[in-house]
Amino acid sequence: MQTLEAAGPNAEQITYWNERGHQWIAREALLDEQIAPLGLAAMKKAGIAAGERVLDVGCGCGQTTLELAARVGTRGSVTGIDISTPMLERARARAAERGLADVRFVNADAQSTPLGAAAFDLVFSRFGMMFFADPKAAFANLRASLARGGRVFFVCWQELARNPWIGVPLRAAAQQIELPAPPAVGTPGPFSFADPGRVRGILEGAGFSAIAIEPLEGELVVGGSRGRLEQAVEIVLQMGPMAAALREASDATVARVTSAVREAIAPHATPNGVILGYAAWIVGASSGAA
Repeated sequence: MQTLEAAGPNAEQITYWNERGHQWIAREALLDEQIAPLGLAAMKKAGIAAGERVLDVGCGCGQTTLELAARVGTRGSVTGIDISTPMLERARARAAERGLADVRFVNADAQSTPLGAAAFDLVFSRFGMMFFADPKAAFANLRASLARGGRVFFVCWQELARNPWIGVPLRAAAQQIELPAPPAVGTPGPFSFADPGRVRGILEGAGFSAIAIEPLEGELVVGGSRGRLEQAVEIVLQMGPMAAALREASDATVARVTSAVREAIAPHATPNGVILGYAAWIVGASSGAA
């Protein structure tokens, strides 16, 4: 499959997710386990019914798409869309392994790609909505793809300060290396939807109604329940916000950061993995009158 061209308003994100996609694939099972419960909680809120047509935005390596397919059954349909070509190739392979020939994957930008009028009953996403350059335009495009009475449900992170799973290691690393400044408010990033007022305004501006934003808080297992402390350290360093800073760092600096992060998260290591708190939002809204 040819890599999606890095063009349009989300060109920077297209480049990033195609360059980093292989790292996610290499750690697919660990990352799936780490955030799967949050996606399942959002699916439960969405009340997915057999026979529904679902669009999975930012489907990545396909775990959520396959779970959605199991819920809608053979009478329904699921389309996964993502800008990362390598991750989408892995998603297709996983669907083929399960014999799910009817699950469809699209390598495209959900912000600007025509998705078909009234093509879906539900637009779903697990941490895939926070990276649009123009979220209002993106949600307007997604709303246009929904049938009357259709709905959107997604899960996104609350503010960094309420997410120790990444805040604890970040603070430790910041004592050893200068980290990139957090993205400006309104720019794409993992915490760009932390403000529920902003999320509500974006959805209202795109024409959605009956907007509900509910907290989802608890603990997650960093690096998987069967992982050792070193595995959790690797996940944090390679997949988190500090990865870019370490890419150009000297071996000595990497060693110092690694040691600091290990020391910071070691108190949270248990026989079932490294466990730290998280805080997210589950967001739901309606496309309009049925």
